[in-house]
Amino acid sequence: MTFGAKLATAMDQWGPLCVGIDPHPELLARWGLPDTAESLVSFSDTILEASVRSCAAVKPNAAFFERHGARGMAALEHLLRRARELDIITILDVKRGDIGSTMEGYADAYLSPGAPLEADAITVSPYLGVGSLKPAFELADHAGKGVFVLALTSNPEGHEVQHAIGANGMAVATQVALAVAEMNAGARPMGNVGLVVGATVGDAVARLGINLDSVNGPLLAPGVGAQGAGPAHIAEVFGSSRARVLVSQSRSVLSAGPFVEKLRGAIHAAAGAAQYILHADPSGELD
Repeated sequence: MTFGAKLATAMDQWGPLCVGIDPHPELLARWGLPDTAESLVSFSDTILEASVRSCAAVKPNAAFFERHGARGMAALEHLLRRARELDIITILDVKRGDIGSTMEGYADAYLSPGAPLEADAITVSPYLGVGSLKPAFELADHAGKGVFVLALTSNPEGHEVQHAIGANGMAVATQVALAVAEMNAGARPMGNVGLVVGATVGDAVARLGINLDSVNGPLLAPGVGAQGAGPAHIAEVFGSSRARVLVSQSRSVLSAGPFVEKLRGAIHAAAGAAQYILHADPSGELD
């Protein structure tokens, strides 16, 4: 099964929610855990146990494991291995982007079957050119993995690069979306290459002339719910592409820990809320 098909099935079964696994020091403290590599293992195990048959995917943020050095990376290996055992889709948030053999190395590290840090998908940055990411795209296609390309992020500095107009008269984000659409052409139910599009980017999609329907891949959307985006924002940003939106939430869900049952309830509630927001019209009424 391709990554696109696998993710589409999970979204249909468990709802359009991706739970971010972001072990911030303050969140660990809220769970009663010290800020150590050992805490990352129990933190991650609890989230994975609560996520089984409760959400479509989980998204560990590599930075919060890397800050603990080799033991933190061992904890990340444990998380990814355990998620495979539990049949939970993993989207590893690493935002890699480089050229040549270096990009090949990153692709091998995260997308090769059997690699210590093997994930189902990774996030990548296209700002050395979308073509520089070719090793990741090729390995993902060969191994049935996924890649999420940054396109329109919700941080205030993002527009400086993403909205910039190139020599061909198109914005950078528009060119990224077109390249992804070409790779996903003809895929069913959707392609393996997705875009990261913040739910709070307002009219940027329409203003830059981006056709998200033609992307034909999953749309990873931070910013929904607790971060401020409701039905009106979703309608403005994603329009008729809402069925392929995967809502990403982290601290707003994980604050319900550290007890598995309470956390599972929060994940179920967030998945239900995401489903409602994605299928409501701008007034908040269901379509």
